[in-house]
Amino acid sequence: MSRSHSVSPAPQTRRRRPAGEVVLGVDTHRDAHVAAVLSVTGAVLATGEYPATAAGYRDLLKWARKLGTVRRAGVEGTGSFGASLSRSLLAQGIDVFDVNRMDRADRRQRGKSDPLDARNAARAVLSGRARARAKTGDGPVQVARMYKLTKASAVKARTQAINQLKAVLVTADPVLREELAGLGNAELFRTCAQFTDARGREEVGEESVLQATRITLGLLAHRIGQLSEQIRDVDARPARLVECHAPQLLDVVGIGPDTAVALLITVGDNPERLDSEASFAALCGVSPVERSSGRRQFRRLNRGGDRQANAALHRIVFTRLRVDPRTQEYYERRIKEGKTRREVVRCLKRYAAREVFHLVRQLQSGPRS
Repeated sequence: MSRSHSVSPAPQTRRRRPAGEVVLGVDTHRDAHVAAVLSVTGAVLATGEYPATAAGYRDLLKWARKLGTVRRAGVEGTGSFGASLSRSLLAQGIDVFDVNRMDRADRRQRGKSDPLDARNAARAVLSGRARARAKTGDGPVQVARMYKLTKASAVKARTQAINQLKAVLVTADPVLREELAGLGNAELFRTCAQFTDARGREEVGEESVLQATRITLGLLAHRIGQLSEQIRDVDARPARLVECHAPQLLDVVGIGPDTAVALLITVGDNPERLDSEASFAALCGVSPVERSSGRRQFRRLNRGGDRQANAALHRIVFTRLRVDPRTQEYYERRIKEGKTRREVVRCLKRYAAREVFHLVRQLQSGPRS
């Protein structure tokens, strides 16, 4: 959310005498954060607005501590606009909880404003509704996340360039199309990359369609080659991080570097924020959800959680079904008991989540800055 007016750090304070323990709630935006301080009984002590800068974070915490002892804070968007603020608060020993937005029904009834959202964030912590602790985002897992993000965007761009190159070939001159017909992808890209580039073909007069087609194919081929090189370079970096900081994951059947990175990103650099294996299973979307009613006892698929982590557990299970005798024996036994294939896979994903949880809990948090 962009703000055109200047941000004033002067808060509206109702009470200046320290009030024991207080809870901080913050509604985060791109340029400024709106904060509210509540007592443990839910009374609003003050609200204020501070710039989203390092100095603004210091001023915000200094202001809140004048009103009482700050041990807990609820922050909206700890993975986006509130990421830097969360790291700053965690470095000061404050427990930071990720607060989801109010649902639409509440907003229709109570209205919407930044101070109101900040107060609701603090109330979510007081009531226990906000229980997910924020990730620190200051260690090797965050580094791996950056590399994974870079790789994903490069893969997407390369796929788009390949599709464009082949689409150009569909409408190309028949002679050129026959020249490139039957080539595999690697040879096709090498051949197209040898076509004269646009800068070497600047001549007086109009260019022919064939000439423009060859130039386009050459540029796209060069782009594909550059993106492939980036992917190879970035791909090796997360693997080295896993080998250095979480080698125990790679010893497990079905877990490779990419799967390990996906699971570590879900856990974060502070695995102690996960209270139990059940909380990790819920975070990965593999915990069963009760849908029982009357005489019908039923549990449905959990459609929540981190879908990247869920996909990683899915890959682990299907790899084990191919190569692990113990998993294959379990699968056959549960099928004979009347379980469907989908139900057995859900059980195996839950077991895999349990195993991963106990392994990542061995990781120690790095030093805080």
